[in-house]
Amino acid sequence: MTGIRIEGDRKSAIETGRNRLMVAGALFVAAFGVISVRMIDVSLIRTEKTETRRVANVGPSGVRADITDRNGVLLATSVNTASLYADPRKIQDAQRAAHRLSEALPNLDRTQIEKNLQLDRNFVWLYRHLTPRLKYEVNRLGIPGLDFQNETRRLYPLGGLAAHIVGFTDVDGRGLSGVESYFDKGLRSGGESLALSVDIRVQHALEHELRNAMGEHSAIGAAGMVMDVDSGEILAMTSLPDFDPNQPGGIADELRINRATLGVYEMGSTFKIFTTAMALDAGTVTLRGGYDATHPIRVARFTIRDHHPQKRWLSVPEIFIHSSNIGTVKMARAVGTDAHRRFLSRLGMMKPMHIELTETGAPLSPDRWREINAMTISYGHGLAVSPLHLTAGVAAMVNGGIYRDPTLLRRKPGDAPEGRRVISAATSEKMRKLLRLAVRRGTGRRADASGYFVGGKTGTAEKVSGRGYQRKAMISSFIGAFPMHRPRYVVLAMLDEAKGTAKTHGYATGGWVAAPVVGAVVRRIAPLLDIRPADNPDSIRLMLAIDLQRERQVAAQ
Repeated sequence: MTGIRIEGDRKSAIETGRNRLMVAGALFVAAFGVISVRMIDVSLIRTEKTETRRVANVGPSGVRADITDRNGVLLATSVNTASLYADPRKIQDAQRAAHRLSEALPNLDRTQIEKNLQLDRNFVWLYRHLTPRLKYEVNRLGIPGLDFQNETRRLYPLGGLAAHIVGFTDVDGRGLSGVESYFDKGLRSGGESLALSVDIRVQHALEHELRNAMGEHSAIGAAGMVMDVDSGEILAMTSLPDFDPNQPGGIADELRINRATLGVYEMGSTFKIFTTAMALDAGTVTLRGGYDATHPIRVARFTIRDHHPQKRWLSVPEIFIHSSNIGTVKMARAVGTDAHRRFLSRLGMMKPMHIELTETGAPLSPDRWREINAMTISYGHGLAVSPLHLTAGVAAMVNGGIYRDPTLLRRKPGDAPEGRRVISAATSEKMRKLLRLAVRRGTGRRADASGYFVGGKTGTAEKVSGRGYQRKAMISSFIGAFPMHRPRYVVLAMLDEAKGTAKTHGYATGGWVAAPVVGAVVRRIAPLLDIRPADNPDSIRLMLAIDLQRERQVAAQ
């Protein structure tokens, strides 16, 4: 009995041990199974998911924020799309699959697709952001190993309108230019729409008139701007030629250049606005004063002449309306070289503009400001600035003397920054009269718009080429403001290498090619901006009048 019991205990112990070994083995198998599945998940499945979710515009909200104009018109938005990818390891016949895909998707490179489908990997992009129609065509093929990933694509409903302001993104939703680039991080985080200062109605009018002038005068480029003189808001800004941001892969490098903010140019006689304001504000001359413009000025090997010489003593208003280089140089000389440079520095002419764009150009100024530099800069040669520099500076000349940084963001009424005073209110009033006079009786006549009292100044400058100038390649511009008795907006039009026509008698100067653009723009946008023609034009004419004959007689006495 004892032996039988011992034998039974031994068998029981062996059975228990066997069971325990089987349980332990099963646990090890299960553990290794979990680890294997996890490794496969991490190395393959997760890799695929990570790759297919590699879309930079997915923030906490999942969608890149919209961009609108100041009135809520949609300028940029994101739409859901499907992108095609393949698992090459599941493609049975890469050559046949590539052939069939190239028939359904004509833009595909058949040779490259065939190479991609032969890769030893489990994921490869084939086509990003398919239209519903193209997705349907691919589905019809029924090729194993193809699938779709849901993504979002950036869409610009108005195409090229305001393209250089809005900018564009790459295929992964990263901002590459314009406010898309400047505010990239904030836009990717989703949230509320980004409201710009731009009024797309004004933008359209400006672009349309500039494009017409560019075509009429065979110009290689153009730029323009409309700016609120009190708030600094940019209502319109254009650079031509432009591009379609919906096709980022097809945008040539030269089309991406924003001539309004990145390009810098010698702006010619428009700079006489600043020289005249500086002299009046410094008290070195008055409206009744003037200078002898009988003879050219010779400094070393340089000779400064007038394009339309009057060959007599000129009052300050006459210097301005006849655009006398000689008289302007003498005004600058009276103020002094150092004071001249300080004045332009206060106007921001010595550094890149602060605005919500990454595409801003640095002014080109002399390393040393000698007397000859100050003389030529006084009438717009020797200092290259962007059109935005010019526009912001002129706004300060007409708004009462306060300089405010321009902005592309919509500001609430009464929310304009304090700014800094650059000239007195009295000097600003005198400049408004002079600018109006230049349109009534000077080179800016073609910018006039009945009832809106446009004032402004023409500018024509030969383009710099190496150490000299291109005689037949000019920057032709006109910058004006309206209405001059109570300025609201500054308008700039600039044409690059415009050509004269029979209509302009062969001339391609600012007065002939750019001033008419500003006049046309003012007539179109004034009603949109709730600016009506003057109710009492006679009283306003009297307010802005300068009696040239009387002031010449007073000065002669």
